[in-house]
Amino acid sequence: MGDFAAADPGLFTPGSVTWQMHGDPMMWVAGIRALYLQALHPRAVRGVMQNSDFRRDAWGRLMRTANFVGTTTYGTTEAAERAGARVRKIHGMLKATDPDTGERYGVDETELLLWVHCAEIDSYLHVLRRSGFPLTDAQADRYISEHLVSARLVGLDPEDVPADRKAMAAYFETVRPRLAAGDEARAVDDFLLRPPTHPLLVPVREVLWRRVAHLAYASLPPYAHELYGRPAPAPAAVTRRLRATGTLLRCVPARLRWQLPPKHILRAMARLGPGARPAPYKVGR
Repeated sequence: MGDFAAADPGLFTPGSVTWQMHGDPMMWVAGIRALYLQALHPRAVRGVMQNSDFRRDAWGRLMRTANFVGTTTYGTTEAAERAGARVRKIHGMLKATDPDTGERYGVDETELLLWVHCAEIDSYLHVLRRSGFPLTDAQADRYISEHLVSARLVGLDPEDVPADRKAMAAYFETVRPRLAAGDEARAVDDFLLRPPTHPLLVPVREVLWRRVAHLAYASLPPYAHELYGRPAPAPAAVTRRLRATGTLLRCVPARLRWQLPPKHILRAMARLGPGARPAPYKVGR
């Protein structure tokens, strides 16, 4: 059971940077940062808002994204390919309408898929590194290049996708003129600050969730703060908060964290043996 060769290690394998990174608890903060960033592309966020009741199902959307990332990272090759095929099929059926021009377009346009992909990968990498997850620049580049695989799964041609930090930065420079905080972005922002909650859970929302959402927002690039029109603390203060939060969350035993459904990491360790356990110190091996 402990022999990787005897069981399918999946698309990323326990030797990848992705395998180690995606087991980190700061991925949740990174996921919320990605939502904030994705909402700034009017065509992309319109596709989400016109095809789902985001305000009532934002939790579901976050969990589906987390499940997709978990399945593609830690699942078998077959499970990952199946998850990708499901996403491509759903995207292929969905359309959105530009309210200004009346143009109908598919949400699986390359431009939109690429934006969602880059906003996610950039957010995962940015938040984890800034919160103290140990990665060299070369390992950060390797992480981005590993995700040509997840880009393919959602329907992108890997040739069109940034494969290192330099290409990723160049991509964001080219796309910036198309970004704006429209009505849909405001709705996402409003939801993330005040998600609908059972009355008994409002105190938890105020104490825990808002801190996480504020931290995710604060970690956005300066141009995103400008577009949303809400200032953020000084970058050095944000970095200190990210590091403090990362240190705190990493004190929670991994086995306890990984008990949360859908338990992708525990299932991968059961399949491949205890040597498959993700850990930051394994990145440089």
